[in-house]
Amino acid sequence: MVRLKHGSRAPARPAFKTKDKYRPAGGATTKTVAKRPFRAGSATGTLATVIDAARAYQGTPYLFGGTTRLGLDCSGLLQLAFGEAGVAIPRSSNEQAVWGAPVAAPDLRPGDLIFFGASPGSRTITHVGMVTVVDADGVDFIHASSSLGVVENSFESDYYLSRFIRAVRPHL
Repeated sequence: MVRLKHGSRAPARPAFKTKDKYRPAGGATTKTVAKRPFRAGSATGTLATVIDAARAYQGTPYLFGGTTRLGLDCSGLLQLAFGEAGVAIPRSSNEQAVWGAPVAAPDLRPGDLIFFGASPGSRTITHVGMVTVVDADGVDFIHASSSLGVVENSFESDYYLSRFIRAVRPHL
């Protein structure tokens, strides 16, 4: 959060999962996975329930159009998590992008929805996540990554900041 408010560059934190692929002499592909420490958020009430529900899907693989534990896409993850808390939200990321009040990046709070484009500078929404933690160490969000499935990542990585389009605070 400090980086967003003051323009400073926070050191990049390791991703929730990383993949190192190489082919040993036998020809098999090996994958190394490293987890970063869990960071508790400060959300309360319904939003805390939604965040806990989304976190329960961590490790679920990505599946375009998926809405079950067999596979989820980004907007499906949020629809399920909110649904488990008794809140009905739109299905697509474009519909979710107008389901709330606009929020500036420096004012993000746990439970806010953040929207991204496919490439740096894009204005077309193709991806959504939900803020889980905002503290002195930065902003984390949960989403369904097409390569890693449901994971939490740092919003402040260059990858996500360059693709960020908007944020909304859900109407609850």
